[in-house]
Amino acid sequence: MRLVIQRVTRASVTVDQEVVGKIKKGFLVFVGIGASDDEAIADKYLKKMLGLRIFEDENGKTNLSLKDVDGEILLVSQFTLYANCRHGNRPSFTEAGPPAEAEKLYEYMLKHCRESVPVVEHGVFGAEMKVELCNDGPFTIILDENTFA
Repeated sequence: MRLVIQRVTRASVTVDQEVVGKIKKGFLVFVGIGASDDEAIADKYLKKMLGLRIFEDENGKTNLSLKDVDGEILLVSQFTLYANCRHGNRPSFTEAGPPAEAEKLYEYMLKHCRESVPVVEHGVFGAEMKVELCNDGPFTIILDENTFA
């Protein structure tokens, strides 16, 4: 699994010129699901993501979590996070999870985010999407097998 978490002041995702998900202050999270990912892995990543303290407190220190600031989540599936560019110039995506299984895990993640966060918006799995955001900081965290064990 790979998550690209961006602290934002606002973000939205559009499909066919229609806004399908929109948040204010919170996390825009791009989710890449790998071929071997399962619910146990998703739970581990969700726990870490929801617990991240990357919002500033009254002293300007990053001590506050999403819950502490009443933050929102926009979750967008992005299989291209599994691009393998080791050989040649055309990326391979063979390490990404099969679409049917990846979509089930994406839906699982949405469900579990909604159990902790009042506002959870999302893109459309497998669709061509346009994403707009205002990255706050900028502040971007990448969670994957290299940065989070």
